[in-house]
Amino acid sequence: MSDDVLSWVRIDGTSTVPPFEQLRVQILDAANEGRLAVGTRLPPVRALAARLGLAVNTVARAYRELEQAEVVTTRSRAGTVIAAAGDNGRRRVAEAAAVFADSVRANGLDPQEAMTYVETALRLR
Repeated sequence: MSDDVLSWVRIDGTSTVPPFEQLRVQILDAANEGRLAVGTRLPPVRALAARLGLAVNTVARAYRELEQAEVVTTRSRAGTVIAAAGDNGRRRVAEAAAVFADSVRANGLDPQEAMTYVETALRLR
């Protein structure tokens, strides 16, 4: 693993966006844009946390959420590597949206009311 992997990551301590989310989004964007190719090994959690001045659990949460979205995969000795360009997660969201839209129509909900449910759910998570 090169020392410059993720050297461009910056965490804004004054932002209202939590640090784990800032890190997650920056890695996801880099994977989507091809700046992090499939197979690129990410720094170990402890090393990245120390470099960024973050708690280990903060970096671990970002990696965990990226793994749940199938953007990275963690292999015991190989560490955490880029597994996909984020397309799998976007595809699953699009599929879930289609199922939600079908449910909205089947239950006769107004689209604005349906969007209120989505916005509420996004705020609560």
